[in-house]
Amino acid sequence: MPESIKKNTPNTITCLNLLAGCVSIFMAFNQTRVFGPFDGAVWAMIAMGAAALFDFLDGASARVLHSYSAVGKDLDSLSDLVSFGVAPAMLILNVMLIEGSYEWAAFAALLIPVFGAIRLAKFNNDTEQKTYFKGLPIPANAIFWIGVYGWIQSYTYPGWIVMWLLIALMCAAMVGNFKMFSLKFSNFSLNENFCRYVILVAAVIFVAIYGLAGLSWTILLYFLLSLLRRNRI
Repeated sequence: MPESIKKNTPNTITCLNLLAGCVSIFMAFNQTRVFGPFDGAVWAMIAMGAAALFDFLDGASARVLHSYSAVGKDLDSLSDLVSFGVAPAMLILNVMLIEGSYEWAAFAALLIPVFGAIRLAKFNNDTEQKTYFKGLPIPANAIFWIGVYGWIQSYTYPGWIVMWLLIALMCAAMVGNFKMFSLKFSNFSLNENFCRYVILVAAVIFVAIYGLAGLSWTILLYFLLSLLRRNRI
């Protein structure tokens, strides 16, 4: 493989993550407009899912090709901020504008990317976060908000006070110093990945029962398991 292709493959995949995040933001501002088979809100969530896939693939390709760089690390964080910080914030901001009675309350969602940026900056400058995370990873933040959107669509809008409380909790969780285990598999050992398998099985069960809203319960379970295992991470 030519060295230039080997060197730039992970960064190219990372740019696809960023592109998917930009698409998600656009769709978040067009939630009720239909594009092909889905409305904008569905496309926004699909784009975030695509960004998560690219986020996984860029790291995997970097490991396989042994192609690491400081530029790639920074580009990855910038892409994650857009796809898993700004994109879910715009989804929630717009749904609060549509569903809520107080338009000004929706702008609290802008705190999500702010705290997401702080979380990523701490991660990039912390040499300890190799096998575990300090605070909630920003992709998990995006998954949580997709679940909240699903809850609102399936059940009811909980009101701006509850939404503010959820925003405050997620922002605090992202910048917290508590340990959370990584969801990435280094092998398929049941003993070493027991909690990861629990999360996967729970996600399937929660989504089967509650639809997209089950994703929020999955992240809450992830948070709870991490706190219970904090001394063994």
